[in-house]
Amino acid sequence: MNLPLATNQPVTVELKNGNSVNGQVLTVNPSMNITMKNIKLIQPHQDPQLMPFINIRGNQIRQVLLPDDLNIDSLLAKSVLKPKGPGAGPGKQTTKKPFRRAGGKRAF
Repeated sequence: MNLPLATNQPVTVELKNGNSVNGQVLTVNPSMNITMKNIKLIQPHQDPQLMPFINIRGNQIRQVLLPDDLNIDSLLAKSVLKPKGPGAGPGKQTTKKPFRRAGGKRAF
């Protein structure tokens, strides 16, 4: 799913260390690293902290809780990769020729 399309929606991210982060998603990369704004960091047995921005490393995320009113079907439809026409893929694969020394002998 393409989480950047959920921008301006309040999202809760639960971390593996027990903390929760509430805020708006700015960016998400393929490693699941998340950048958020308007943050409320909730730690067990402590008062919540307010922060303007936070970066969360993807391997520290336990789960991402999306709002109930978010239309997930439309997000999934927009995030489907569209195949491109011919010639859109990688170029022709070439094999490397073995290196030849000045005398014409191959170096292996």
